[in-house]
Amino acid sequence: MDEPDTAAILPEDLLSSSSTDDPPAEAPGATCSAPPPPRTCRVPVSVEPVLFLSMFSLALQAPLSTQYLWDRISEDLGYNGSKRAECSNGSVEPDPLQKEVETLTAHWNLYINVGGFSVGLLVVPLLGSWSDVGGRRPVLILPNFGLALQAVVYLVVMYLKLPVVYFLVGRLLSGLSGDFNAILAGCFSYVADVSDNKSRTFRVAVLEACLGVSGMLASIIGGQWRRAQGYINPFWLVLATNLASALYAYLFVRESVHPDPSARLFTSRHHKAVWQLYSTGGVSAEAGSPLHRSKLWLYTLCFFLVVTVHFGSRELYVLYELSSPLCWESALIGWGSAAQNLAYLSSLLGLKVMQRCLQDSWIALVGLASNMTGLVVFSVANTTQLMFTGYGLCFLFMASTPVLRSKLSKLVDPSEQELCSVWTSAGNTGTLHYPKAGLDAY
Repeated sequence: MDEPDTAAILPEDLLSSSSTDDPPAEAPGATCSAPPPPRTCRVPVSVEPVLFLSMFSLALQAPLSTQYLWDRISEDLGYNGSKRAECSNGSVEPDPLQKEVETLTAHWNLYINVGGFSVGLLVVPLLGSWSDVGGRRPVLILPNFGLALQAVVYLVVMYLKLPVVYFLVGRLLSGLSGDFNAILAGCFSYVADVSDNKSRTFRVAVLEACLGVSGMLASIIGGQWRRAQGYINPFWLVLATNLASALYAYLFVRESVHPDPSARLFTSRHHKAVWQLYSTGGVSAEAGSPLHRSKLWLYTLCFFLVVTVHFGSRELYVLYELSSPLCWESALIGWGSAAQNLAYLSSLLGLKVMQRCLQDSWIALVGLASNMTGLVVFSVANTTQLMFTGYGLCFLFMASTPVLRSKLSKLVDPSEQELCSVWTSAGNTGTLHYPKAGLDAY
């Protein structure tokens, strides 16, 4: 990063440590000894497996959950859509019972997601702010156990054929532990702790690649596995990957900050600080101006709107693919989800290329245009070819979120970077994300 951008984004202690003269030579084998701060012990692989496994479990679970809701509600209503004339002929009127199945499945998805979002909105700022002084490792371990507990609840529902309302219970339990959002914020904050300016871009790119590659693999595996063996065995893999992620974080991830034993987790100080940030504009030099506060609110509103469209439409895609006239099977739904997760990689590459010739605001507009074009194609897609064309046109739809994060980071004081980033992390599950740096980190 350039020095002016670094000064506007990174805390002063990082700047001072990077601008000092070369440190004196150390004895062999003393590089990672106890006296230096933990962030000086840089290792090639640290939290990357944690993020890979957590994203794998999330991408494996999400499409299968919607398909299970569809099948359970169809069974309860006596709807059998395995052989329908409207699947091969888009001009035939859909079965009224199918519309009822679609409506109920969409409603249950809404209840489950809103429940998890509401709890996460309260918990993630607590965990994220506490991790600055209490340590990063607990924030990587606890949410994975919460996700594992959610998988256990889902398995119990499937084994015992319990009402689907218990899916909401599992989602709430996961949200109380921070859910995937806390893992996402913790991983990127950890990389910011242990990397310097030269290696940070590469480390961020590796984390973003973990999101894309694991999401693609999980989607393909989940679709094929669901067609071959049903729902239960894939959800055992979801449980195993979450436990493996927590175990890896406990055994192999070193602490990147000095934990403060007196740090309190359950305190209203974090939420009061968020309210003060948005009510006064923060502590930066221009914070007192109404224009500065308006920009902060508008960029935050834009961010939440973009993320809502990104992740609120995922289950709708699955519903649309299950319904006529597409009537996709689980394997094809898996390939569609994999194409959607490919956008993590294509947006990252496109972002890097567009930075050479476009300003940040234009990059965001290109990302939004890519998303809108894909959504228009989805709205008229009545064939498999058109549906995958829509996925292809969305290849840059993730490029707008890092620009909005960068804009927000430049509006607040360096001491408020983590507060602002954790707050925006509470409302999403997997955007291009970098808490302690702006767009220049890419």
